[in-house]
Amino acid sequence: MTRKLIIDADPGIGDALAIALAALDPNIDLVGVTATSGCVSGMIATQNILSVIESVDPDKHPRLGASTATRPVFRHDGVEAPGFLDPLRLNGNYGLGTAEITIAQLHNQRESAKLLIDLVKNNPHEVTLLTLGPLTNVAIACEMAPDFLDSLQRLVCMGGSIRVGGDVTAAAEFNIFADPMSAQTVLQSASTRTLVPLDVSSKAVLTFDQFDRLKQNRKYALRWFFDELIPFALRAHHEDLGLEGLPLREVTALASIAEPRHFTSKAMSLGVELHGTLTRGATVFDQRGIDRWQTNIDVINSVDTQGVLDYFAQVSRTW
Repeated sequence: MTRKLIIDADPGIGDALAIALAALDPNIDLVGVTATSGCVSGMIATQNILSVIESVDPDKHPRLGASTATRPVFRHDGVEAPGFLDPLRLNGNYGLGTAEITIAQLHNQRESAKLLIDLVKNNPHEVTLLTLGPLTNVAIACEMAPDFLDSLQRLVCMGGSIRVGGDVTAAAEFNIFADPMSAQTVLQSASTRTLVPLDVSSKAVLTFDQFDRLKQNRKYALRWFFDELIPFALRAHHEDLGLEGLPLREVTALASIAEPRHFTSKAMSLGVELHGTLTRGATVFDQRGIDRWQTNIDVINSVDTQGVLDYFAQVSRTW
């Protein structure tokens, strides 16, 4: 049985890879992909999503939601956080390495939040929404349609951290740091949500050797991914962060939906820091074990990393 899925993203090489996998996974019905402003502007995110879908040319094309935001979310208020790591250093100036994006523009563009509402309204309690970027679109959808989250089958958000600190700052993970108000609105709502934090999403790592083995088995149609995007990301993570591989964060978040047997979760109590100079965007989990305090979110707390790598390899071989 296929799972109906919408992905809200701000590609980013990792997002692009997850979108491609979802579009080609025979067990996923990717009904929509919506653009949000995040590590790139909403307009560039829209173009990047179009380029990903056109590059893999799936049998069934998802509906595409556009964003007209002209700046990345994290630059909107001029925040200069101590130790800030610009995500474009790991993804290239326009999110997809050094690739030059030349694609046709969307006709009759639908704003991302409106498309999210329409897709869920047409498929009540059937759609899982996976967010790979800031939660701006989801918060807007909630404001426009108060029953939006309750009409989903499931909301899965890649973001935050429990114990490992942040990636964009010492305290905060990028997706929450970029728009903490929206994150607070969505993640502390009364509906059912699942969080895939850095503690878990960063564990499955594609090494240089694993990539070389996958590349030998690829089809020519994936030349863009295997010859440009993944090699760029591997080099950037090695040169900027000293990592001997590429953490498959977005693929891990997708796998938590496609292959849930590889994951476990725990109900936890979550808060989001909005304003701290050092802690803006930090996700604070109350782990004191006081029974009378109510949990408000399910958090993925363990992963079989080999299962994630096997999922990536299996779907890759179908490309």
